[in-house]
Amino acid sequence: MAASPSARLHHHQPSPCRHLPARTNHQSPAARCLWRRRPGPAAPPLRLRATGAAQPLDSNDSLPRAAAELEPPPPLRLKIAVVGFGNYGQFLARTLVAQGHTVLAHSRSDYSAAAAALGARFFPDPHDLCECHPDVVLLSTSILSAEAVVRSLPVHRLRRDTLFADVLSVKEFPKNLLLGALPPEFDIICTHPMFGPESAGDGWAGLPFVYDEVRVGACAARRARADAFLDIFAREGCRMVEMPCAEHDAHAAGSQFLTHTVGRMLAALELRPTPVDTRGYETLLRLVDNTCSDSFDLYNGLFMYNKNSTELLNRLEWAMDAVKKKLFDGLHDVLRRQLFDFDGEPPTAEMVVVGGDDLDNDGDDEGDADAGDGDESGAGAGAEE
Repeated sequence: MAASPSARLHHHQPSPCRHLPARTNHQSPAARCLWRRRPGPAAPPLRLRATGAAQPLDSNDSLPRAAAELEPPPPLRLKIAVVGFGNYGQFLARTLVAQGHTVLAHSRSDYSAAAAALGARFFPDPHDLCECHPDVVLLSTSILSAEAVVRSLPVHRLRRDTLFADVLSVKEFPKNLLLGALPPEFDIICTHPMFGPESAGDGWAGLPFVYDEVRVGACAARRARADAFLDIFAREGCRMVEMPCAEHDAHAAGSQFLTHTVGRMLAALELRPTPVDTRGYETLLRLVDNTCSDSFDLYNGLFMYNKNSTELLNRLEWAMDAVKKKLFDGLHDVLRRQLFDFDGEPPTAEMVVVGGDDLDNDGDDEGDADAGDGDESGAGAGAEE
């Protein structure tokens, strides 16, 4: 008789049990039925694996899955609005786009073609820009126009926790400006990349990036956004320097403003290359090129919006006067020694007479004297005329 379909069991399933007499109290539960297996290959042995144990490497020598899960997550991609898309704004946008961030651009001038070439979107209207709700608004204007630009932005169209950052060359001025113009819910980070298109032509590695977290919310999302923004510069190899804005301005007056001042002074001398240039002179020529390639508005802003600049100019003038005094004092000492200092008696004029017989000739002497008087009179008359 053919077996019913329900009786066709796999090799690892038990067959139906046949009835046995009721078990007594001395019979074990396992004795209730007899198991009968169908012929076939033996079942594979069970393999137990501890989930927390180290696993062997696969054929590609890759790390185990548990180790791969410990890898850091990919960097957070930000939507960054660059306000002020001139030379420096475009310089920053190249790196932002290369790192995978979304870049929105706005400027008073039309840079739509330049933005498209860099992979950014240009918005001539700041309202349209703010309605895109960027994560970060990066202020990259000139120092002189920063206040007018900030106050022209419709910040009410932004999210209430938007991060504002700036890259101006002075720091106390934008800090006070942003604190006064923005709602208290906005985050603020004041930064100064101490480099530009000329000095960072070979990359940003090793170049200083100064920043001050003026106001960053305590929640995890705002902290992560601030870290992601700063990580843009850290990933490029910048030397990250956290410094209060006031301390930055004190140092910058003695470095950046001094450099620009010396470069402008040398440019006024109209220095030119010569056939005998030294390495030092070539360095001065490069300094002139680097400083004068920036606009005078930048230099003017460094002076007007850094209270330490006036003191630096006074010190520079004092230093120039001190150097001149030292030079002229040395020259005066040399002249005094030549005029008044002698070894022994001062030299006296001596008359040398050739031919003693001429002393007896009074007429010739008188004639010579008359001739001399005439020469002197002529000289005198000529002098008077």
